[in-house]
Amino acid sequence: MSFTDLYKQKLVSADEAVKVVKSGDWVDYAFCATTPIALDKALAKRANELFDVKVRGGVLMWTPEIFKVENPAEHFIWNSWHMSGIERKHIATGASFYGPIRYSELPRYYREHICPPDVAMIQVTPMDQHGYFNFGLSASHLTAICETAKTIIVEVNKNLPLCLGGFENGIHISQVDMVVEGENPPMTELGAGGPATEVDQAVAKLIVEEIPNDACLQLGIGGMPNAVGSLIADSDLKNLGVHTEMYVDAFVDIANAGKINGSKKNIDRFRQVYAFGAGTQKLYDYLNNNPECMSAPVDYTNDVRVIASIDRFMSINNAVDFDLFGQVNAESAGVKHISGAGGQLDFVLGAYLSKGGKSFICCSSTYKTRDGQLKSRIVPTLTQGSVVTDTRTNVHYLVTEFGKVNLKGLSTWQRAEAIISIAHPDFREELIQEAEKMQIWKRSNKYSVL
Repeated sequence: MSFTDLYKQKLVSADEAVKVVKSGDWVDYAFCATTPIALDKALAKRANELFDVKVRGGVLMWTPEIFKVENPAEHFIWNSWHMSGIERKHIATGASFYGPIRYSELPRYYREHICPPDVAMIQVTPMDQHGYFNFGLSASHLTAICETAKTIIVEVNKNLPLCLGGFENGIHISQVDMVVEGENPPMTELGAGGPATEVDQAVAKLIVEEIPNDACLQLGIGGMPNAVGSLIADSDLKNLGVHTEMYVDAFVDIANAGKINGSKKNIDRFRQVYAFGAGTQKLYDYLNNNPECMSAPVDYTNDVRVIASIDRFMSINNAVDFDLFGQVNAESAGVKHISGAGGQLDFVLGAYLSKGGKSFICCSSTYKTRDGQLKSRIVPTLTQGSVVTDTRTNVHYLVTEFGKVNLKGLSTWQRAEAIISIAHPDFREELIQEAEKMQIWKRSNKYSVL
């Protein structure tokens, strides 16, 4: 039987496909840009006849229909590997929960630890002449999902970018149980945010001056990493490489400025490697069918050993806040959940192990509350309930608009003094007083704190 005949044999409507889901099942919705659309709508229509269906996914870019049903907690429990704002709001319904992970381990969770999916639903590109569907923007952990799922349903979207790669970036028609031809909606854009603020630019400048020629870059999502990308694009840096968890718009700007060629990478030379991508149409157009870009599973992209093998690795990520011990929280505001651990710790560890590598955790020194109060992001100790994303022993550089400090090898009093030196001046005296109470303060001449 030809691949085309096999395709036709497995082709069904979305409504027909979701009939396989039963109450109590585990259903996987893939990830980020490959979250199903037509299948989600069809599953939501069955809400009144389904109970306690447990759905896994993450980094939602649009609100799924299963979130909109009446009393969602009775029907569909969402389990997120990394929360976007959409998922964070859904927590209040009692139907949305976070799964703490080291992102690099996620494929192994599926293969060895967690309940295997009863049904997997994944957006894919149209089948090629060899019978393969491409996973598009989210290779990530999708092969592990498919290897362990009892039933695999693919939803074809001709607008999903074809993302080339080395391995585990697609599935063959022979491995698929059902094919649904979706509505072919245009790709949802993840806003690049507004223009960089003065704070973003100040932080970016401090980081970019630490980046050498021939470096390999990993950027997180957000205003500051994008500001770093803009400065790199306008810099004299050359022969840069990319090996990252998430491919973001900033990489496109750097590449189009002629700064990226990957010629100095120890592995995957001349290739920009990533686990998933999301951004504006500019990014989707750039990644589509681009042989320079390598879509790969996250247990490769985020493997500390792989990262460490690449010389001059530069990891740049955001934080919510950090304390005077050097503990970094990038996930919550107290017990209020914000996003997730993702691969931040993977890159913090790997970049430091890299020859000439550096890891940067950056944030603005302050933020404003809804009623206009100015608050420090540098706190004596993390708020009760806040999650430690990066332990104090693993943090390399901390950066705010007031400076950067390298915490490696510093004792508690040195750390406190260094960290206070990059706090907003309005909060430094208060932080010193708190450091004294905690017996981690010893004034020296090394840092001008006040």
